[in-house]
Amino acid sequence: MKTPRKGTTMTQTTDGRARATLLALLLMVSLVALALPASADPAGASLTYVSNTTAGAGTPGNRTDPRGTITTITLDGLQQDSFWKGYVGNVTGKLTLDDATGNTIYDWDLTGVTITGEVYATRNSSVSFTGIQCAQDTTVVAEQDFNNMTGTDADSINQTFSGSTHTSFYVGATPVANSTCRAIATYVNDTPQAANESNPFQEILLEDADANLLYVTLIEDAVAGFDTQPYDFQMIVAESDVKSQPTTYYFFTEIGS
Repeated sequence: MKTPRKGTTMTQTTDGRARATLLALLLMVSLVALALPASADPAGASLTYVSNTTAGAGTPGNRTDPRGTITTITLDGLQQDSFWKGYVGNVTGKLTLDDATGNTIYDWDLTGVTITGEVYATRNSSVSFTGIQCAQDTTVVAEQDFNNMTGTDADSINQTFSGSTHTSFYVGATPVANSTCRAIATYVNDTPQAANESNPFQEILLEDADANLLYVTLIEDAVAGFDTQPYDFQMIVAESDVKSQPTTYYFFTEIGS
């Protein structure tokens, strides 16, 4: 055993070593904390089916005109679009600290709390949320080809998402600047919304590092939607009009409070 220096007691030496050890541990914890990401990436969301609806065929107009006449008429057709489908609903969840196998050390229930964040829909079950960016034209064209769309058609992805008015938001730790990506705002009370960065139910087109297209809508807090019912989100996604099986979409959420 070392002999303490003159004027130093054994207790003082032990205390000094303990303080040094504590400082080293605090430094290690600080370095680990700095290495952690600033914000968690979106995660896969579980789904609960509520309902499904579509418009009927409509009632045909009719006339009874006398023989020997020529009648000029204008026909106004209303037909359900076969290239798109919509999703609306509400978002629940909690924040948690889990390990890789789902074991929880602690979590925070968000019931009764205003949830913020985004809902993501994509045809791909695995998304690389690093390297996220606005959807590029080549990605949009590829998605249209998959869905048998012509880019010049009124209901193509290109023509539908022809504007770029939206608020700024984050995908994990990646910022998306306001009005930089293709975007729309879906209808409220059966009525189109004028382009405005403060609109509810904004929907933005993004792509990940692997050029997978993502439809992204910002989470609201029980806002009156297309049919005046309160929703946390509503969005439209592309669908093929010729494939025998409907396209499967995978949903991810990024939630906060």
